[in-house]
Amino acid sequence: MKSYRKELWFNQPARRSLVNITPDVEEAVRVSGVQEGMVLVNAMHITASVFINDDESGLHADFEKWLEKLAPEKPHSQYRHNGYEDNADAHLKRTIMGREVVVAITDGKLDFGPWEQIFYYELDGKRKKRALIKVIGE
Repeated sequence: MKSYRKELWFNQPARRSLVNITPDVEEAVRVSGVQEGMVLVNAMHITASVFINDDESGLHADFEKWLEKLAPEKPHSQYRHNGYEDNADAHLKRTIMGREVVVAITDGKLDFGPWEQIFYYELDGKRKKRALIKVIGE
């Protein structure tokens, strides 16, 4: 069995932002040489997420609006976790959006359904963070 590991590094200038990382994952699969297997992609920070959905700007705006209703950033005083970083809402948003995705690899390609793309979702940016890509298979 083959195994390949790659880290993606981010330093998003905004507190929250979405990055389509599908091309990066496709490249990692290509470099790995795996033809049949799986790829895991996960956020390596507790205030970031990796998920699969459509790359459509209206949907991305809906995520922002929906998450802000579920876990509003302010007032910071509403959360017991806040203090030094005031990022409790980002922890909650990450729990909602998830930590990782696993995608099948078939014939050396990501085996997606229609419109599926992989996203890194920065929920408390303005500092360096990373995501892990781990490819395994034959």
